[in-house]
Amino acid sequence: MKYISTGKIIITVLLIFSITGCVGNLIKNRLRPPHEIDVSKYSGIIDDTAQTSSAGKNMHYIIFQYENKAAHYMNLAGNFNGWCGTKEYDRFDPSAGIMRDDNKDGIWEIVLPLPSGRYQYKFVIDQGASWVEDPNNPLKDFENGIENSLLIISD
Repeated sequence: MKYISTGKIIITVLLIFSITGCVGNLIKNRLRPPHEIDVSKYSGIIDDTAQTSSAGKNMHYIIFQYENKAAHYMNLAGNFNGWCGTKEYDRFDPSAGIMRDDNKDGIWEIVLPLPSGRYQYKFVIDQGASWVEDPNNPLKDFENGIENSLLIISD
C-alpha cells in the first residue's frame, strides 16, 4: 500500500483552489466597467434618450454592459434618465434605458451619449424585479443613503 504525505495533499488542494479561484475571477471580470467607445466602429443601437443638459458640450459615447443569462429584460437606470422615471413619476418606466442582448449570449448592453460629469447608475433586472450595482465597476457613490455605481467622465 502506498501512502501520500499530508504535505502533498495540502499543496495539491491549495493548487486546485488557487487555479479555480483565478479562473473564476477571469470569468467574473470579463466585462469592463462603463467606458468610452469609438461610435464609428460600433454597430449596435445608441440610446439618445438620456436627460442631460448637453448643449454645447462634448459628448462621450459610453457603453454599459451587464451579464445575466436568466434575465428577460434589462434596463439601465441612473441620474441621467431620472432613474427610469422613478424620480419624476414615482414608478418604473420599462421604456427607459432599455438594454439589448441581440446575440443572446447573456451580455446586455446599451450605449449612451453623455457629456462630462458624475453619473450614478444601477442595472434593473426584469422590469424592476431587482436593481443591482455594476459588479465590474468598483466606484460607488451614495444618493439618499442608497449605494449606486459611479461613472466619472472627464474631457
